[in-house]
Amino acid sequence: MQKIIIYACCLFLTSLSVSQLEAQTKLIEKVNNKENVINIPYEKYKLSNGLTVLIHEDKSDPIVHVDVTYHVGSSREELGRSGFAHFFEHMMFQGSDNVGDEEHFKIVSEAGGTLNGTTNMDRTNYFQTLPNNQLEIALWLEADRMGFLLDAVTQQKFEIQRATVKNERGQNYDNRPYGLVYEKLLQALYPFGHPYSWPTIGYLEDLDRVTVDDLKRFFMRWYGPNNAVLTVGGDVDTKEVLKMAEKYFGSIPRGPEVKSMPKNPAKLDKDRYISYEDNIKLPLLMMTFPTVHAGHPDEAPLDLLAKIIGGGKTSLLYQKLVKSNIAVQASAMNPTTELAGNFQMMAVVYPDKKLSDIEQILREVLVEFEKRGVTDDDLLRFKNSYEADLINSLSSVSGKSSKLAYYHTFFDDPNFIVKEQEMVKNIKKEDVMRVFNKYVKGKPAVILSTVPKGQPVMVAKANNYFPKLPSETPGEEGKEYKNLKYNKAKDNFDRSKQPAPGTNPVVKVPEFWKRNLDNGFKIIGTEDKELPSVSLLISFDAGHLVSTPEDAGIAGVVAELMNKSTENYTTEAITEELEKLGSRISFGSDDERNYVYVSSLLKNVDATLKLLEEKLLRPAFKEDEFESVIKQTLASINDASTKPKVIADNMFSKLLYGDGIRGIPSSGTEKSMANITLDDVKAFYNNWYNPSIGNIVVVGNISETEFLTKTAFLRNWKETAVQKPALQEPNKLEKTKIYLVDKPGAPQSEIRIGYPALKFDATGEFYRANIMNYVLGGAFNSRINLNLREDKGYTYGARSAFDGNKESGRFQASAGVKGDKTDSSLVEFFKEITLYRENGITPEELAFTKSSLGQRDALKYETPSQKASFLNRIIQYDLPDNFTEIQSTILEDITKNDIDGLAKRYLPLDRMYVLVVGDRSSLLEPLKKLGYEVEELSMD
Repeated sequence: MQKIIIYACCLFLTSLSVSQLEAQTKLIEKVNNKENVINIPYEKYKLSNGLTVLIHEDKSDPIVHVDVTYHVGSSREELGRSGFAHFFEHMMFQGSDNVGDEEHFKIVSEAGGTLNGTTNMDRTNYFQTLPNNQLEIALWLEADRMGFLLDAVTQQKFEIQRATVKNERGQNYDNRPYGLVYEKLLQALYPFGHPYSWPTIGYLEDLDRVTVDDLKRFFMRWYGPNNAVLTVGGDVDTKEVLKMAEKYFGSIPRGPEVKSMPKNPAKLDKDRYISYEDNIKLPLLMMTFPTVHAGHPDEAPLDLLAKIIGGGKTSLLYQKLVKSNIAVQASAMNPTTELAGNFQMMAVVYPDKKLSDIEQILREVLVEFEKRGVTDDDLLRFKNSYEADLINSLSSVSGKSSKLAYYHTFFDDPNFIVKEQEMVKNIKKEDVMRVFNKYVKGKPAVILSTVPKGQPVMVAKANNYFPKLPSETPGEEGKEYKNLKYNKAKDNFDRSKQPAPGTNPVVKVPEFWKRNLDNGFKIIGTEDKELPSVSLLISFDAGHLVSTPEDAGIAGVVAELMNKSTENYTTEAITEELEKLGSRISFGSDDERNYVYVSSLLKNVDATLKLLEEKLLRPAFKEDEFESVIKQTLASINDASTKPKVIADNMFSKLLYGDGIRGIPSSGTEKSMANITLDDVKAFYNNWYNPSIGNIVVVGNISETEFLTKTAFLRNWKETAVQKPALQEPNKLEKTKIYLVDKPGAPQSEIRIGYPALKFDATGEFYRANIMNYVLGGAFNSRINLNLREDKGYTYGARSAFDGNKESGRFQASAGVKGDKTDSSLVEFFKEITLYRENGITPEELAFTKSSLGQRDALKYETPSQKASFLNRIIQYDLPDNFTEIQSTILEDITKNDIDGLAKRYLPLDRMYVLVVGDRSSLLEPLKKLGYEVEELSMD
């Protein structure tokens, strides 16, 4: 690995007044809206300490998004010292000089905001979206952890977060089917010591070796203002934002110099075959070719190549593998990062297929592409889909702010969005063939086989490459980490005082219209001219719950067939037409509904609606496609039986509802799939895709009159009367009992605790119960999560909630925990629920709940999908138009006595089901010692 050795010389500012700082702040550029080009207007400034500030004004909603992106990810780490950047993502939420332990989440949540942080190979970002009156608080918080963090990093916090990171790795990598695919790929694709040769989360061995002082030096090296960009977008005033940025960030000392890393693409001299065994049922084969870094002129042609070869139902891989029932799924993509990229072809195949044969098919697809070439339609579909995706990504201030930060961090050009569009617009057929020949045709690749445990003979070919693992090499700290000093800012104001919020914004619920059609359709819509697009959700008040145990899963089968051929179009032909328009029509189902989601650019809405009419009213229901869907569904059911979370969710529903339809997963079972016929599918469609139980939600740049004019086919659809079947009552439990499902060797356990509870209502006991639950397990800084994650380090996350629909509801607490802490985790769950039920909410918690939930409305109606969700809730549950006002009054008036009474009524810990999915051999005896009856369950 090529290293940039920089000897530390921490430059810092002496105490400067705000006016002095202003004088040293430079306006770098200003970009305004441009006609006929999609762009994001902004102003770019540079503070004297090197911090870049990007400001985007968007007055459409009373919210603000604040993002701080540091140009440091796992690629800045050293060999044998992996996981530092991700570790620091966790540490940055643990308090600083002027922000108490766990206070960052509490302050933002109490302000009605949302927040998070993410780490990848090349950058770490921290972000929050809040009502616009909370802007100064967000800037104060971000500045405090940039400039005043390290003295608050204690050994105890370090150990807890180390445990949390280990839990995250266990949950998302080690205990998840296919969870190690990309880790194995990186080890084989990149040479030993390459900055991309280890996973972002790091290796357990490295996490065990790291010390708190190691971590502090990593922070001093990379987290200075000169290696960061502050992006603020939303309903703000640029001058005010700049003053606040100068006040809170301006005096933070510069960090050591940071230079860009050289581009470092992978290089292979021959095909590398690697493999590993996993707890899976369906083998996976991935073929990966080294390509180019993000922003390279060849990136866009490679993206189009991936689209043709493996992007959706029109692709070569889909036709060759999925349609022919060889694979459950197959795809191609061209992911790129700052230093390198790779072109991937992947297939998850049926258990009776040989991966050596799959490899041969992948190679045949490449030959087929070379003969086929690139068509005009390929170019049209790719460019229109890109335009639609780009417009949708700009529907929120968080989306726009994130793009500005990304473009600045990696291209030093926040306006790179314009260049990106030019790259896509200018792609020619010969460009795609050129990159195919340059990077893929006849080029060596990494061929990765992932096979079920105990079946090594299934690999495509015996391993011929055995990477040296970075985890086997204890890392030595580089010279650039020596002699670093922690210098704090010197200010002329008191940072310990949290800024007061501004005046609460006026939040307006979207104006909407309603219309009932003669055939029963209920329509609700809102005109939104912010984006040149239209979204549509049509749902039918029937789903999984109208089926029976004998044909469970039929709702999903019907929906999947609705995504395929029609009377006048093959699956491929109608998919091509939609992609040419940059449109999407997607059918699905859940417990309560069958639905279709539609999105279209405004300019193509007429053509999209004609295709919707075809798909909605004239499905073909072909025998061969039906058989293919049944086979794929069976494979998915079989594959899900290896996933601990899915096992836990399915078994918990069965405990609550038994063998009736509510206790059976919506995917169905192997037995029910065998019962379903094509005639059953047609009967289900004819009965339950029915205007008499239909709802329509319309959001976008279209008026009521325009929509009704363009959708006569919906008015003319003939309705029929339907009768929904009665549902069985939930099981009743006399006393709390622990149920254990064996997952041999599982490093983590999945816990579910709960009982059948309240059905959904928007203004009654269900709504009040969720207010009560907020500080118990609904917020990040809830009692349950702070205990199990932040205090004990047992889990990556723990939570509780009341969940309900028209037909049923449940209370459920859940977590994935370290296997050897399963019994201890249950003790803590029981303790927190018991204490809350017995002693109730504290006055401080009640104030937090009211403030947090009461200010969230500002964030609820920004994007088309948020508006659609709001309107859909009204029409689905027949809510009064002013239900949000009723909720606000309930929240404002609710008292401690009310909350305490709700806790006593709806947290009956003495009558709850407790489910544990984990390793029986290590869990059974500890669980028996908890004092509850333990019953073992089989997954069959």
